[in-house]
Amino acid sequence: MPVELIEGKLKTTLPVHLVAKDRLDAAGLASSSLAWAKANGFSGEAGRTLILPDENGALAGALFGTGDGEGALAIGALARALPEGDWHFASAPAEPELVAVALALGGYVFTRYGKKPGKALRFSLPSGADAARVRRTADGVFLTRDLVNTPTSDMGPEQLEQAVRTLARTYKAEVSVTKGDDLLKNNFPMIHAVGRASVSAPRLIDMFWGPKNAPKVTLVGKGVCFDTGGLDIKPSSGMLLMKKDMGGAANVLGLASMIMAAGLKARLRVLIPAVENSIAGNAFRPGDVLVSRKGITVEIGNTDAEGRLVLADALALADDDEPQLLIDMATLTGAARVALGPDLPPFYTGDEVLASDLAEASAAVEDPLWRMPLWKPYDAKLSSKIADINNVTSDGFAGSITAALFLKRFVEKTAAWAHFDIFAWNPFDRPYGLTGGEAQGIRALERVISKRYA
Repeated sequence: MPVELIEGKLKTTLPVHLVAKDRLDAAGLASSSLAWAKANGFSGEAGRTLILPDENGALAGALFGTGDGEGALAIGALARALPEGDWHFASAPAEPELVAVALALGGYVFTRYGKKPGKALRFSLPSGADAARVRRTADGVFLTRDLVNTPTSDMGPEQLEQAVRTLARTYKAEVSVTKGDDLLKNNFPMIHAVGRASVSAPRLIDMFWGPKNAPKVTLVGKGVCFDTGGLDIKPSSGMLLMKKDMGGAANVLGLASMIMAAGLKARLRVLIPAVENSIAGNAFRPGDVLVSRKGITVEIGNTDAEGRLVLADALALADDDEPQLLIDMATLTGAARVALGPDLPPFYTGDEVLASDLAEASAAVEDPLWRMPLWKPYDAKLSSKIADINNVTSDGFAGSITAALFLKRFVEKTAAWAHFDIFAWNPFDRPYGLTGGEAQGIRALERVISKRYA
């Protein structure tokens, strides 16, 4: 972890003073530091860091502006703004654990392809923060970011399977994989259809962990390792970020790592349909009719709406097991980003208790989520004249809602189901993470799941 969080007191550390906007005089600073701050026009504006010198010009500490209550995650900016060394907070932050998480997340750097690591910072863990929980949260987020940031040349279906197997070995989980034509033999026809044009065989990755008699928690993640759009090919600009189209899989793996590291009392299952939506002579076509695992026939209105197809087969398998909680995550629609932007993923559920729990958790850990409706009248938009359902609508309206309604048809036995339409990407640098792959929703989900199955 680039920012090392140390339990207990370090021998010699420098203080960071958290200063609210226009509250500089109440920050308890020495007169020399106060004068320096005022001379530099520091007033506690959100996100600004000011280094404090002592009388001899040596480093004496730092000020960080918290603004008008910008949230604890904003403190993650310190991970890149402070000089290397050992630090502590001059006074206890209001949300010590979330502040510690922010510091850890803010120090992340993706170094696989030569990027230099971040600064070597050590921070005294704020009193009241659970060190183990902070570390497993950061590890889960970092795993997600690493997977999304890795280009498809090194993160195709085969490598995604290996990532699952590596995680499974760490926590002694079981993994089985159904690959290639075995998908047809085992009744996963839509996963096979979407991935068959790639040189890397499509597969369904199935991981189990935990006691067999424990409550069942199943996570399903869209693992489209690259999406050309298929024969309904995307423009080149639309393909630039398609390495992140497996962001749903990356996020459920990050969440799974948190659950397993915490030793929660759950029978965890992770299902990842891992494919590459490529173009070749055997690619599935617009107008084709696919028979799903559930027996529902699906007319293909657009080959670029492939994520819901592979998820449908995986969800049907998950639903057969009737878990107590079923979560799916996917970088599914551009419509979700049009509606809510890149920072606020929508989620869909018919379970009012789960919806309430997610809303509480989202606010508590600053992991933004927004509930959207499973608006039944829109279900008719998915009608087909020759099959049970089309994979897209004809008018283009309410794309995220209709995608969720499509998936809902494949979940009948599980009452507590939620679908997350995530972006899995920071389009620009933020205090808690650089431009690149991002975990969305999994810190809130971990809070909900840990409360239910501690």
